[in-house]
Amino acid sequence: MISGTSELQKAVFSVLSGDATLGGLLGGARIYDAAPDNAAFPYVTFGRISTTDWSTATERGSEHFLTLHCWSRGKGKKQALAIADAVAACLDDAALPLDGHHLVSLSFLGSETAYDDRFLATRGVVRFRAVTEPVE
Repeated sequence: MISGTSELQKAVFSVLSGDATLGGLLGGARIYDAAPDNAAFPYVTFGRISTTDWSTATERGSEHFLTLHCWSRGKGKKQALAIADAVAACLDDAALPLDGHHLVSLSFLGSETAYDDRFLATRGVVRFRAVTEPVE
């Protein structure tokens, strides 16, 4: 794969699943690409990942915008905010190993938290920007 998107998602999943602080907030390694129907709250899911060409005249590269969703049924927004903060702390400026690619940068862009009526839960949305280059 030229862009490294799949490898980026695997590395993010691995780092989040192995983080003790986040695991404590979630009650275990509850990180999902798509949450199972019976998933216990709280948990984190992958949201939108968009990738664009970031090549220069001499180097190939990709720019990725990665969104993670932090789901909580705790009272108010406190739990969702704490989970979103832990996700941001894990990933901002992290040096993640990617098979076949080099992670040039991974930066926290921002977050928002709101109640989601469809799921009767509070959802924190955390956004990141990453740049990768294929290892040639």
